[in-house]
Amino acid sequence: MTIRYGIGLFLVLILTGCTPKSTPVTYYTLEAGQVQPVTRSPYRNSVLKVSYPMAIKEKITDKMLFSYSFRDSGTYQNSQWSNNLGKLLEGVIIAALEESRLFKAVLPYASTVNADYRLEPLIYDFSHHVRGNASYAVVSIQFSLIDINTGKLLKTKRFSYREPTPTVDANGYAEATNTIMTRMVHDLVVWLK
Repeated sequence: MTIRYGIGLFLVLILTGCTPKSTPVTYYTLEAGQVQPVTRSPYRNSVLKVSYPMAIKEKITDKMLFSYSFRDSGTYQNSQWSNNLGKLLEGVIIAALEESRLFKAVLPYASTVNADYRLEPLIYDFSHHVRGNASYAVVSIQFSLIDINTGKLLKTKRFSYREPTPTVDANGYAEATNTIMTRMVHDLVVWLK
């Protein structure tokens, strides 16, 4: 009797699809497009190191954040950034500043090369805001330019953007965020020169 019961239970579980099925994860990356090289720069013979971004509120991970209100937030389950957001952001900034030719070289902060300046990004917000029928990608980052030799803060500015998403999902959020990245790196180059 117990063998029949065991076989019956086994068949029921198999036939009802009791095997775990997971939805595949979709990965998104940050892109900023082309940056126009500058013709003149006071930093032309200087080396810049870009610090790994720090965050004011949220932990920096590969999770894509969304919020429905100031108290109701979460992460997408089946969508995420292709790498840690800090690494992606650092890469976008380095690539854009390198293309701009503002500096002789633009390197990650972990580089052992001596540098003249350090750029410190501080993330205030990097998320998908959904408020009723409105849906926005929101990016707010403060940049500080520091003279490494003296330790003096040369200048600081907070760049904040809100871009409507074409769809109210992770794909729309990523698309709108990349639109913001293009604007942000352009504004960053203009501010630095």
